[in-house]
Amino acid sequence: METYLWLRSASGLSAKTAEAAQAGLPNTWQGVTVLCENEPVGMGRVIGDGGCFFQIVDMCVAPEHQGRGLGKRIMAELMRELEQRAPAGAYVSLIADGDARFLYGKFGFMPTAPASIGMYRTI
Repeated sequence: METYLWLRSASGLSAKTAEAAQAGLPNTWQGVTVLCENEPVGMGRVIGDGGCFFQIVDMCVAPEHQGRGLGKRIMAELMRELEQRAPAGAYVSLIADGDARFLYGKFGFMPTAPASIGMYRTI
């Protein structure tokens, strides 16, 4: 849990509380952590219902390790697992911040607009 909280913060993702991480992390369908000299430097997760819907979340790489293809390696592993284990027709979604859309496009993700738009709300 500490690694998760640290990587989110170090990479510029929004902070999560320890309580939220403790409740949410056990619901990970697939997770990837990249280590450099036994230290975590990147991660990504798949969450979902295990059948119909999946979402890729928590994609991040510590700033000093960005630009080395680690995000691409994390995505490749998450997609490999989805393609092997998720049922045919499963809907996989994600939110692409900034230029991350170019990375996700390499894995077949397409913008939903104008047919639909992503929406969110925090509690």
